[in-house]
Amino acid sequence: MTTAFTRFGVRTEIISGAGTRTLLPELLRGLGAKRAVLFTDQGLNRAGITDKIKELFELMPGPVQLVGVFDEIEQDAKAENVNKAARFVKECQADALISVGGGSVLDACKATKWLLHKRHHDIRDLMQGTTREMWPKAQPIPIPHIAIPTTAGTGAEVSPIAVVYNDQLKIKTNLSSPFINADIAVLDPELTVGLPPKITAFTGYDALTHAVEAYFSPRANPMTDAFALQATRMIVENLPMAVSSGADLQARANMLMASSMAITSFSLAITAIPVHNMAHAFGAKFGIPHGLANAVLLPNVMAALPQLYLPKINGFAEALGLSARDVEPQECLQQVIAYIRELRTLVGLPDTFAEFGLDPESLTQIVPAVLRDPTALAFKIPPDTIMKITQEVAGLPLSVEEEAAR
Repeated sequence: MTTAFTRFGVRTEIISGAGTRTLLPELLRGLGAKRAVLFTDQGLNRAGITDKIKELFELMPGPVQLVGVFDEIEQDAKAENVNKAARFVKECQADALISVGGGSVLDACKATKWLLHKRHHDIRDLMQGTTREMWPKAQPIPIPHIAIPTTAGTGAEVSPIAVVYNDQLKIKTNLSSPFINADIAVLDPELTVGLPPKITAFTGYDALTHAVEAYFSPRANPMTDAFALQATRMIVENLPMAVSSGADLQARANMLMASSMAITSFSLAITAIPVHNMAHAFGAKFGIPHGLANAVLLPNVMAALPQLYLPKINGFAEALGLSARDVEPQECLQQVIAYIRELRTLVGLPDTFAEFGLDPESLTQIVPAVLRDPTALAFKIPPDTIMKITQEVAGLPLSVEEEAAR
C-alpha cells in the first residue's frame, strides 16, 4: 500500500466552533472580497438563517458589502438553478460568493463558481456525465468563496465535488475539480440546532455512507482510512444525541466535523460507490432525499455485495465499537450490517421507501437508471443484484407466495 501512488489534500481552511459565523465579514475581507452574493434557499429564509447572515453585514458595516441574495435553489441542485445563479452574480457585479445551507445550496454555489470561471452560460453543456478535472489542467478559480453548512451530512463545504441534476438528460451529473471547493468552511453548530430530527438523522447517515464507501474503496490509502474511521467513530457516538437533543452544541459540532472528514476521505478515494450509485437513481426517479436514500440502501447494498466489504470489514467493525478480534469476516460483516440497521432504527429512520408509495411498474426503470448513472462507470452493480436490492427497499406489500417464502 505504501508504495502505491496516492494523493491526499485538503485545500479548504476549516474554522469550527459555536458563533464562528460572526467572523464572516472579516474572513471575506481577508480574501480580498468587496461585493458578495449569498447563496441560500427559501427554507432557510423561513427558518431565519438567511437573516442571521444578512445581519452580520448590516450591524457591522465594513469594506465588504452583501449585494444580493440568491435563494432559488431546489433540492438536488438543478442545472437551471445554477444557470440563473450565474446570471444573478453577474447582474450584481459581485466578486465573491457565500453559500449557506445543505448540500444542494453548497453544490449549486460550487457549480456556479466553476461556470463563471469557464465563462459559459449553461452548465448542461459542460456537465453531461462525470466531468473530472485534474491539475495542471484545472487551475485556481479567483473567486473568493466561503461555505457555511447548515446540515452535517454532505460535507459539500470542503469537497471538490458538485452534483448537479441535468434536467435535459434526467440524471445527476458530477463535477470533480480540485479548485471548486470553498476557500474557507465555517462550521458553526448554532446554525444546525433547528434542524428537524429526521433530517438530522438522514444527513448523518449520508456522512456515514461517505465514510463507508471511502474506507472500502479500492483506492483507499492510510490517510483516507484515518479520516474515514475517525469520522465513523464520531458519527456513531454523536448522531443519536444530535437527533434526540437537537440543542446539544457539542454533538452538533462533532457531527459537522465528522461530515467534513468523511467527505474528504470519500472525495480522495472515490471509485466503487454502489450505495451512492443506487441513491442517485432513486433520488432522480422518485425525488427521495439523498441522505434518506443512502440510509435505506446502505445495509442492503453491503449485504448484496459482500466481496467489496469482506477484506477490511474487521477494521471497520472496530470503529463502530464492535469486538472484531478473531471474528471471521463473513460473521463480522453480518454484525456490522445489523449494527447499521439498529442505529438507523434508533435515530428514527425507516428501512424501506414505503412512505414514497412506489409502484411495481416504475421500479422496472431502476436498473437502467442505476447503470446509466455516471458513478456506475467505475463499479457496475450486476442488474440482478440491483433488482434484488430494489425489491427489498421498495416497501411494497408482499404477495401470498412471497409471504409464504419468508
